[in-house]
This record gives sequence, structure tokens and C-alpha cells, in this order.
Amino acid sequence: MATIHRTTMTPTKLELLTGWLPKQSWYVGDAATPELVKAGGFRLDDPEGAVGIEFMVVVDATGQAPVAYLVPMSYRDAAPENVPAEALIGTSEHGVLGTRWIYDGVQDPVVTAQLGALLRGETIPQQQSESDAPDPTVTVHGTGPADGLAIEVNRVLRPEEASQQSSKHLVAGWTWPNGTAARGVFAVIAPR
Repeated sequence: MATIHRTTMTPTKLELLTGWLPKQSWYVGDAATPELVKAGGFRLDDPEGAVGIEFMVVVDATGQAPVAYLVPMSYRDAAPENVPAEALIGTSEHGVLGTRWIYDGVQDPVVTAQLGALLRGETIPQQQSESDAPDPTVTVHGTGPADGLAIEVNRVLRPEEASQQSSKHLVAGWTWPNGTAARGVFAVIAPR
């Protein structure tokens, strides 16, 4: 199980995402510098214990209506050979662990493997900010296999009911800046 350290990161994850997010093709905002707030998420454990895995929801409140983005991230102690260099979100100095290389988890094979394991019911989602604490609010719905199929991550989140999806999908929640809770589909199994 991953250990959550109560320490500093310089720059913070939100500071890194503020510069990285507007450069992504799926960014729907019009601000060059979004105003991001952490709005939810969960963690998964790496069976090898080497890679930190976090699915963070951030909300950009710069537009007329706030927009929720899902950013899966991996935290590593060195630049890996099996993750594309363009997947790097940035580096940060962790107060306990030292330099962390933070990657877009959609392009990290450890993250995608664990997301697949979650959709197959082989791993348990963990609380975002607590060590060794399962998160029962993260749920898998639908029927069908999760092996040999592509997983699509919803980068821009919209509140929707799980029953609107027929294929296997992952549902979790976040909180809007006004305090309203929302739930939506974070990822879905799609045919290749």
C-alpha cells in the first residue's frame, strides 16, 4: 500500500498542472492560465511499490461555467524508459522522497495496467489523501470483459448517471467550487 506523506511539494501539483493543462488538445478553456482547484480523485497502488498513482480531478473556474478535468498522474523517482518524454508534466521536490518525475498517467503503462485491474475487479481504489484506506465511492458498473479492450479516460468530466453507459465503466465523484457534489464516468471500456 502507498504511504501518503504529509509534506511539501515544490512546485505543487496544481502549479505544474496550471502550466501543463492549457497545452493539451482536450483542454476546453480559453484562459492561458487556468485557475485550478483540487476537486476530488483517488489513488491506485502499484503492485511493485515503485510508482505513485493518482487520479486527480481539478476544476478550472476561469470561464463562465467551471470545467472539471480528470488528470491521471504517475509519480516516479527517475525518468523511466517506457514512458514517452512528452508525457512529462514536470518535476517537483517532495519534502520526504526528493525529486519526483510526474507524468500524464494515460501514457504510463503502470497506471494503465492498474486502471485495467480496477475495471476487472482485481484491485481496490484508495482514498486520495489517506494511507491504506479504501475508497468505496469509486465504483465499477456495467457488464462485459475488461481484457483485450481499450480503456478511454474521460479528460473533461460531466455529471452523468452510470446507468447511461452499457459497457463496463468507472464512476467517481468530485466537488464543484460552490460545494455541490457531482459524480460521473471517469473511464470506459471501448472496443479496439
